[in-house]
Amino acid sequence: MATVNTVLGPISSDDLGVTLMHEHILYGYPGWDGDRTIAPLDRQAIVAAGVETLKQLKDEYGLNSYVDATALDGGRMPDILKEVSEKSGVNIICSTGYYYEGEGSPTYWKFRGSLGDISGELYDLFMTEVTEGIMDTGIKAGALKVGSSKGEITDYEKIMFQTAAKVSKETGVPIITHTQEGTMGPEQAELLIAAGANPKQIQIGHMSDNTDINYQEKTFKHGVYVSWDRMGLQGLVGCPMDAERIPVMIELIKKGYADKMMISHDFIITWLGRPLNLPEEALPLIANWHPSHLFKNIIPAFKEAGVTDEQINSIIKENPRRLFAGE
Repeated sequence: MATVNTVLGPISSDDLGVTLMHEHILYGYPGWDGDRTIAPLDRQAIVAAGVETLKQLKDEYGLNSYVDATALDGGRMPDILKEVSEKSGVNIICSTGYYYEGEGSPTYWKFRGSLGDISGELYDLFMTEVTEGIMDTGIKAGALKVGSSKGEITDYEKIMFQTAAKVSKETGVPIITHTQEGTMGPEQAELLIAAGANPKQIQIGHMSDNTDINYQEKTFKHGVYVSWDRMGLQGLVGCPMDAERIPVMIELIKKGYADKMMISHDFIITWLGRPLNLPEEALPLIANWHPSHLFKNIIPAFKEAGVTDEQINSIIKENPRRLFAGE
């Protein structure tokens, strides 16, 4: 048992229950806030959409906890997460950390890095948000989020990974990662472990973007958890089709990896900024991109293939508990 920081305060890892490990109540790419003249922030609508989604997941599928993987440069708003948690009855875990270089906001830290080593400054930031709270909210981050680029971990990203590893080692707060287009999973694990992180508190993310069994097993060999957390998002941003993913997941489960896997969607309930105008041909590809997809479609497909209830329980309930407990 370990203590988990939620937006409403600490809970026991034993009380997490059924957990989605990588989702977003709201998200905005860096620069969204400069467009608020045209697309102002509607807090009431964001809260209402979040509450509606989480209440449905709780009432229909027994969801108990929701990890919001929004990093500092993705429009993170802990006070909104708190209100959604209060009104929905679902635990929400907020993250600290930074997104990968290509879609994050590295300019500030690169500028500061040109003046000196920023490792200490980042450590102070991450540690303060985990142990004292975010800004003036009193809300403590319960996860450390870092990401890497396609085919490489840049020098900028390495500093983020090493800092997250140090804070995780000292606090027991787990690390969740972003891998770009199904690359660098094993390398992320190696880097974090070399920097002192406990592999049992590392979750390598977006493993659903690579259907190569060898890639998957190379990552598992480091003793980390992996998350197939872009389910339902397919045919776009480097994501394979679910019809390709699910057989690989089933094969991994049958090979004995159920106690190291998690499933989520990376779904964004509310996009910050202007509404997205997706092309008509993209809509069928994301018809199942919603956090109910796991329960409505993936679990039934698993059961049809002979995956046991015990294995499913490990993936959606026990593995998140173990990650936060360091087991």
